This record gives sequence, C-alpha cells and structure tokens, in this order.
Amino acid sequence: MQTRKKYIFLTLLASWLLLFFFAGERLLRFTSFSERKTEAQRNWPHWTDQSLLKSFADPEELQSDGDPSVPSPRERRAAQLSIYKNSRCRMETCFDFSRCEKHGFRVFTYPRHRDQPISESYSKILTSIERSRYYTPNPEEACLFILSIDTLDRDHLSGQYIHDVDEKIQGFPLWNSGRNHLIFNLYSGTWPNYTEDLGFDIGQAILAKASFYTESFRPGFDISIPLFPKDHPQRGGERGWLYQDSVPPKKKYLLVFKGKRYLTGIGSGTRNALHHIHNGKDIISLTTCKHGKDWERHKDTRCDKDNVNYEKFDYQELLHNSTFCIVPRGRRLGSFRFLEALQAACIPVLLSDGWELPFAEAIDWGKAAVVGNEKLLLQQQTQFLWDAYFSSVDKIVHTTLEIIRDRLLQHRSRSRVLWNALPGGLLALPDFSTHLGDFPFYHLQRGSSPSKRFTAFIRVTSMEGSLSQPILRLIQAVSRSQYCAQILVLWSSEKPSPPRGKWPQTTVPLTVIQGRSKVSDRFFPYAAIQTDAVLSLDEHMSLSTSEVDFAFVVWRSFPERIVGFPAQSHFWDAEQRRWGYTSKWTNELSIVLTTAAFYHRYYHSLFTQYLPAGLRELVDGLAACEDILMNILVAAVTKLPPIKVAQRKQHKEAVPQQVGREDGDAGMPLAGEWSPSPPWSPPAKGKGTASGRHLSQQQDCLDQLVDWFGYMPLVSSQLRLDPVLFKDQVSILRKKYPLLDKP
Repeated sequence: MQTRKKYIFLTLLASWLLLFFFAGERLLRFTSFSERKTEAQRNWPHWTDQSLLKSFADPEELQSDGDPSVPSPRERRAAQLSIYKNSRCRMETCFDFSRCEKHGFRVFTYPRHRDQPISESYSKILTSIERSRYYTPNPEEACLFILSIDTLDRDHLSGQYIHDVDEKIQGFPLWNSGRNHLIFNLYSGTWPNYTEDLGFDIGQAILAKASFYTESFRPGFDISIPLFPKDHPQRGGERGWLYQDSVPPKKKYLLVFKGKRYLTGIGSGTRNALHHIHNGKDIISLTTCKHGKDWERHKDTRCDKDNVNYEKFDYQELLHNSTFCIVPRGRRLGSFRFLEALQAACIPVLLSDGWELPFAEAIDWGKAAVVGNEKLLLQQQTQFLWDAYFSSVDKIVHTTLEIIRDRLLQHRSRSRVLWNALPGGLLALPDFSTHLGDFPFYHLQRGSSPSKRFTAFIRVTSMEGSLSQPILRLIQAVSRSQYCAQILVLWSSEKPSPPRGKWPQTTVPLTVIQGRSKVSDRFFPYAAIQTDAVLSLDEHMSLSTSEVDFAFVVWRSFPERIVGFPAQSHFWDAEQRRWGYTSKWTNELSIVLTTAAFYHRYYHSLFTQYLPAGLRELVDGLAACEDILMNILVAAVTKLPPIKVAQRKQHKEAVPQQVGREDGDAGMPLAGEWSPSPPWSPPAKGKGTASGRHLSQQQDCLDQLVDWFGYMPLVSSQLRLDPVLFKDQVSILRKKYPLLDKP
C-alpha cells in the first residue's frame, strides 16, 4: 500500500514538472511575444539595418547626460505619478459622452478676462477654435471645454508662467475635476530636470502636449502635439518646399545637423555624440558651444574648433540640400527643427528616446521618418504631413479636435489610410463616408473609377414663376445624354414652382426641390443626389448633348477636379499689392464657374459641413461669390487647377443680356459675357454699371476668402481639353462629337 502511494506521488510530481516545463516555456514565449507586439505598436520608426550600423560614440558618452542633476528613471516615474494623479484615465472612464449626444461635437472656450495675460501662441489656439465649425458660445451645448487661462508655458522661470492656476480653475463651475476639458501645453518643467510638472492638477482633463514622454502619455486619451514657434502662422501656412507629385532633385548632402551643443545638463549626451559622424562631404554635423551665459566656463577642447566650423555653413542652405536631417532632442524631447525638416522635405532622423510623436494615433510616421531605400516616397510624405497637419496653428488645433471626435464616434471614425493619404484626415469627413471609394481622391490608388452616370442639378431663380424656353431647352439637352441618371431642379424663386404637368417629359427622372433664396443652397448635400458626379447648371446656360457627354467623359478621368465650360482667372496686382479677379479672356484660367461644371458630390458635404457658417453667409451676400469659394475649396483640397473643356463657337461670340437677380445672385456672369483682352489686364471697375458693381463684389469676395484661408489656394492653368479632331478639316462623320463643331 505504501509502495502504491509512493508511485502515485512520484507520478503526480513528474506530471507537475512536465507541465511546468512545457507550459512555462510557452508562457515565456507568450510574454516575449506580447512585449514584442507592444513594442511593434509604437509608432516610432526603426532602423532596419541596426545591426550593421557602426557605433561612433564611446559607451561612457551615452551613459548619462553629463550632469548629476539629471533624474534617474525611478525619480522621473515618481515625479510623473505625483503630477498625473489620474494616470489611469481613458475616454471610457474620464469623459462624459452624454454631453455630446444632443448637440454633437461642440467646443466651448471660457470667456477671456482683460486683466488675464495671454501669450500670442495661446491666443492663436483660442482663435482657431472660435472661428471653426466646432465652436459654440453656449456652454450648455458643449461637448468639450477649453480654458481661457494660458497653460502653454509652465516653466516657472518664464515670464509667461501663470501663477495660482489650481486656485483659479477650482473656482470654475464647469471644471468638474477637469472632465470633458482639453488643456494645451508646449513647455513643462524647468532647469535642470525639465520634468513634466505643469504646476497644477489637470484632474481628468485631456492633455494636448508637446514633448510628451511615452511613460506619462495616456494612450487613447492624451494627444501629443508638435512644438511650434510663436510666429507659426495662424492659418494657411507656407507650402512645403517640394511640390506635389514632383520628383525631388538629387541633393548635395545625405545627412545634416546644425545646432547648439549642450555642454552640461539634460540633452547634452545626445548632442555631444553628433560630432563623430561629420565628414565634411556628404554628412555635415555642426555644433556650437555658445549656449547659455556661462558657456565659456564649461567649454572643452573641442569648442573653439566647433565654433569655427559652425559659421562656415548656412542652416537654411543645409536644410534645402539634404536628404536626411538629424532631429535630436533638446532640453525637452521635442524640437522646432522637427517641423522645419518636414517643411523642407528633409526626412527626419529622430534621436529622442521616449518621445510620443505628434498625432501618432492617426499619423503613420513610419512612412515619413524611417531611414530606408524609398527616399522619394518618404520626402513626398513629409510634404503631405506638413501641409495637412502642421503648417499652421489652425491645422494643429483642428487635428487635435478631430482625433478626439474620432474617439467619441468610433463607428464613424477615419481609418489610418484616410489620415495618411492625400488630402488628409481633416478634409475626409467621416459624416460623409468612411469608405475610400466614396471619395473622389482615391480612385487611382485603388484602381477603381467613379460611377458611370451623373445627376444634373439646375438652380432656378427666375421671378416669372413659369418655365422659360432656355430652361426647357437645357432640360431636354441634358436628359438626352447617355450618361444622365436624373435631373434635380432647385427651385429658389419666390414664386411657386409650376405644376408637374407643366414640366417637360424626359427619359430620366425629374425632381423639383423647393429651395430658399440663399445662393449657398446650391451646394447643400441633398440626399436626392445619388451619383458621384454632379452637373451643376444655371437656368440660363445653353449646352448641347455632345458638350455634356464630352465634359462628363473628361471628368471621369479627373474626378477630384472641377471640369466645366465658362472660366475666369485671378492675378496678382503688383500696384495694389493684392490679388485681383478678372472675367476677361486670358491665356490662363484658375476658376471654372459652377453655372456649367461637373464635380464630385462630396464637395457639397465639404462646402456645407467643413466651411464655417460665416463663409456661407459671405457667399449669400456677394455676387458670384459661390463660384469663387467652391473653386478655392477644391483647389485647397487637391492643390490642382480646374479643367476647361471645349465649347461651341456661339458660346464665345454671343453676348446675352444681363439677367437681373436678387439675394446676391444678381448678374452672375454667364457664358459668352467676356470679350478678348490682353492677358492679366485688371478688370474694369465702373462703379456706376451693374457689371462694375458685380466685379467689385467679386474682388471683395476674393479678398475675404484669401484672408480666411491664409493664402491663395487657386492654381492657374493654360490647359483646355478638346475632343479628338475638334475643329480639324475632316469629315464630320469621322468625329465622335460632331455637334461641337457646329456654330
């Protein structure tokens, strides 16, 4: 009996040992795999050939930053725990979603007090929100709240440091421990440790911060933003140095860096090691010791030589002429040169361990900051990211808000593809669709085509209340097109629309929509528009079926652009130092009027939902301003000009009488209204004539739109597309669109 018990005991023991041996090995594999998976999810780029890279720095140089005041990792974690008391915050636990259900994603900024100092940068942030489509002046409607207290600079040695923030925010009735609040910060901590201490308890507020440590970053809750200078433009911003779809030239330098070399303190170890890679040929790495008031007291044997070499090269020249730019950490993790490198199409080589990269939740930085063989792709991606998210304060702030919005409405959030492909997440509205094929921008990369039918959209403003002959002829010509799916008539007249029996019989469905007198209604995203293509028409236009067919065929090859007939242009008036607007015939065009033009229906959603209400009100008050705004909007999205297609000769020579209209639509320029004139001649400004007043209003419209966008988005072109054999002296039977040749 004892022997049996002994054998049973040994058998169980052996079984347990085998179980621990195999299960333990698998557990270690699982743990290792989880660690690798977590590491892989980091949005930091990796050196694919790290094992082949030679180490130029001595191990001692990399062990510390050369100053005993630099905190250890344990000390830094202890400091972070004391600062972020709600370090476990996530959207599900620290955000009240119910505030966003009734009125949607609306943002309220606290009222500003006159005696409360505010920096230029924070004023730009508040202005970006208050002039955006997210803003509401009513706190009861708000989903998100922004403090009016300037929290950007929390270095207590700075002159812009605001004292007693804790006491001030605790007195706000809406504070609620920071719940549903967003706090912006660019600088935290101070000499010598530069910890992430903000000097006040943020509670359950979302923190939008530059130089964010991954250890203190709360994934899915906080947002890392870029460090930007105080002179960063409010809106618009400078374009990147590499134009869209252009091939980057072969650059003189492979890798460059020019900056301060910290002799002591945090960040000095990284920058001290950069001199090893300098070869004076294709790799330029220059540092100077001239930093701080007592730099001479700390200077070493290299300083004098480094300072001499430092003055031999111009920073902007290096930036323009290098493929890669080293972006090391400064005293804090972020650096101004990060945005400088993006703008210059210089691929950033990031040397800042532990930095949560800006907007990494949405942006795939591996496509713009990884050192690899696909240099062309990487340089183009830096330009896209600069233009889409970083070139102005408006874009930085709006990207921050849109990331939060995507978290709140995950069933209608943008994919990473939409965030990382032209035109970018800010211009791909998830309320329209989250499917790439529904937008006009992705057909080429997906190998697809837009729908093969179009919707004719005719706006009627006639005061007669009856159908005129031009309207009837236009409906008949459009309905005979083999590509027409339906005709929608937007009846914007004060007189009631004619009964159904008065409308012409057509082979396609004809629907009348009762509109208002507002001009901006023509670009409302009506649910009745089911096709990708919209043919926008004015009631007085005269088109043949052949013209419509040819224009639609052209549009299907360029679905992201406006394709149409009557064209106008803008020019720079050097004497007035302003942009000018002319309706005279020139060799260049930058505007195709929507009185007869094809475009994608998505632009209706973008016009109504993306643009602020103030711009739509501007359109309703100025003549033909809606044409200019729609062209500016499409050009701002695509960075491309519109396309003009062939017209019959009679359109150019006939000069119809001006048709008077009300509510800002009076005297809309029609086809054939212009006479030839020398290129770039300014328009005549006869204040006493109707056309002079209209051109003056169009000029005023252009000025205000350029001011709002912050730059001139319109792109000029000399391209006009005609059918094959158009106007050639060959038999009319050999031509695909014979009616285009007839007068």
